[in-house]
Amino acid sequence: MSVKTRTLNVESRPDTDIIDITADVSRAVKGSGIKSGTVLVFVPGSTASVTTTEFEPNLNSDLKKAVERLVPSNIEYKHRETWGDDNGRSHVRASLFKPGLTVPFRNGELLLGRWQNIIFMDFDVPARKREIILQIMGE
Repeated sequence: MSVKTRTLNVESRPDTDIIDITADVSRAVKGSGIKSGTVLVFVPGSTASVTTTEFEPNLNSDLKKAVERLVPSNIEYKHRETWGDDNGRSHVRASLFKPGLTVPFRNGELLLGRWQNIIFMDFDVPARKREIILQIMGE
């Protein structure tokens, strides 16, 4: 089995930005020379997540509204007492969505559903430059 590690760099807007990274992950898998296996997509840090959904503007809006209902921006988070910053909600949101996922691939093609995209979600308050780690494993 071979293992290759690659990185993606993204720039996000503040407070729940949703970015489609499917094409970037697909290019990395194809360029790895590994034909079949899995790719782990992982974001280091505690205020961003990776998941799957259909990447469509109205659904992105629905998702942002759902996140706001689940973890509201307009309430106090005790995290502020520890560090003096206002991103407690960002940490809680990222904890619910998780920092990574694994996607299988065969013949260099991601085995995603027809309307399934890999999305990066940045919940942090300021705009950020992020690195996403791809670990491509297989034969």
